[in-house]
Amino acid sequence: MNFLAHLHLAQLANSSLTGNLLADFVRGDPDGRWSDAIVAGIQMHRRLDSLSDHLPEVREAKQRFTPETRRVAPIALDVIWDHFLARDWSNFHPRQTLAEFCAMAEQTIARDLAQTPDNFQHLNRLIWQQRWLERYAEAESLDNVLRQMAQRRPRLIMLADCYQDFVTNYRELETLFYHFYPRLMAWATEKQL
Repeated sequence: MNFLAHLHLAQLANSSLTGNLLADFVRGDPDGRWSDAIVAGIQMHRRLDSLSDHLPEVREAKQRFTPETRRVAPIALDVIWDHFLARDWSNFHPRQTLAEFCAMAEQTIARDLAQTPDNFQHLNRLIWQQRWLERYAEAESLDNVLRQMAQRRPRLIMLADCYQDFVTNYRELETLFYHFYPRLMAWATEKQL
């Protein structure tokens, strides 16, 4: 799962949006470094990442990538899942538009930003100012997202080639997303994540 899915599932679980977004910036045990709510959000994010990587649909989706890109497929899939969620937001979250959800998430996280690492604060400025989560709805935007990710981390250079896997397997990936994401939503609502 990527930014949007983590935030969406966190809201459904009444978990800390800050913790769920911050988790990728935290190494080791978060206890004592942040509030209990943020720590619980970090832990939820980690459980969700572990769980989603082992879902049969996600394992099948990885096989849709070429042998050259398969190693980085899990990272590309996180962004791809956010595309389907953003594109069909009203199917998954009819009570609030995606723009309204993003505004709420930004305001909520802003209350905790001062106590977070500088690189997380920088990321937040970019996410909200450039409307990343809303732009995920546009399939073409993923080409740029994957290329930028590849440029920032040389060992992930093959991410730049994953857009073609996404386009080639679009309908199959969409079907797989629609199979597992409602289950994750139910587990979040039932506090099972």
